[in-house]
Amino acid sequence: MADRTAVERQAAPRADDMWVRCPGCRDIAFRKEVERNLNVCHKCGFHHRLTVEQRLAITLDRSSWREMFTELAPGDPLQFRDSRPYPERLAEAQRASRRNDAVVTGVGKIEGHPAALAVMDFAFMGGSMGTVVGEKIARIMEEALERRCGAVIFCSSGGARMQEGVLSLMQMAKVAGARGRMRDARLPYLAVLCDPTTGGVAASFAMLGDLNIAEPGALIGFAGRRVIEQTTNQVLPEGFQSAEFLLAHGMLDAIVPRAQMRPTLARLLAMLCRSRRRKPASR
Repeated sequence: MADRTAVERQAAPRADDMWVRCPGCRDIAFRKEVERNLNVCHKCGFHHRLTVEQRLAITLDRSSWREMFTELAPGDPLQFRDSRPYPERLAEAQRASRRNDAVVTGVGKIEGHPAALAVMDFAFMGGSMGTVVGEKIARIMEEALERRCGAVIFCSSGGARMQEGVLSLMQMAKVAGARGRMRDARLPYLAVLCDPTTGGVAASFAMLGDLNIAEPGALIGFAGRRVIEQTTNQVLPEGFQSAEFLLAHGMLDAIVPRAQMRPTLARLLAMLCRSRRRKPASR
């Protein structure tokens, strides 16, 4: 539900934990069994968060993945410092994840259908969108244009990265522009909203797909519940930022369980690309 804390809605089970407690039903299960079930609780269907590597493994055809734009790395344009300098926070996240920033981009195939993909990493500074994240997502959309294929983005983010200020907010417009060029070229863009998808990411490319799909139980919204209640002086309905609430109110096209995500994406790519492959791109 939308009001669970970040601690309760923990990431995928750690490799050194033999047992996993489900944040949804509080049931305890053997970690290997949860992993075999795509990190979904057998009892209540709660979807644990996935790592980037897990997401790619269950989505793409074997040996089809080719990562791109790995050389891009963030700087410190504002010389930002809160309790710690921004470069220190970046270095810590880079050491833990072994990647430069909070998104992985590349090309691969989903049940034989070529696609340009971006997978956001919430474990990297909350999946926050800075200049590198925006640049990589814009570039992978441009790659889809070059290859005449669809683009799929798995969104998971706390929003814009405050340490990069307005430069981070500018990425919303940059990616929206690249998405517009895909639309003009009649190439499909599928947005998959995972838990959580919030802030500037939810307010931009996460909601700009030809189809906007979510995983069950994903928290989706702009500001947090407490901020909205304090600003509007109203009590919000239970679960108002859950994927199920958004689907009921017309903000999503579908909620797709993890076990059905790969075949669903393959069917959509086949259907949406079939009539568009021979049409020239509009530049």
